[in-house]
Amino acid sequence: MIHSLSGGIMKEKRTFDFAKVEILDDYYSGTFWYISNIRGLKENDVVLVPFKNGDITLKAKVLRVDKNIKEDCAPLPIKRMGTIISKI
Repeated sequence: MIHSLSGGIMKEKRTFDFAKVEILDDYYSGTFWYISNIRGLKENDVVLVPFKNGDITLKAKVLRVDKNIKEDCAPLPIKRMGTIISKI
């Protein structure tokens, strides 16, 4: 059955900006995706990101920024992604 014919309302998909970052730390390393609320964020910017469920904050270099992406096209589930804290 088609959902729109059953009288239901389709949920409006939210859009987000996503940033792929590389951790700049001697002990931790890797690349990770974060949600970005920072206007004008671009490649090679240095940012602070939460790590280990927000227990610590690390510096990271932005490798890529994808803007206005619908939540169903996110690189990871939104619930599992952290948000960039600030730009340095």
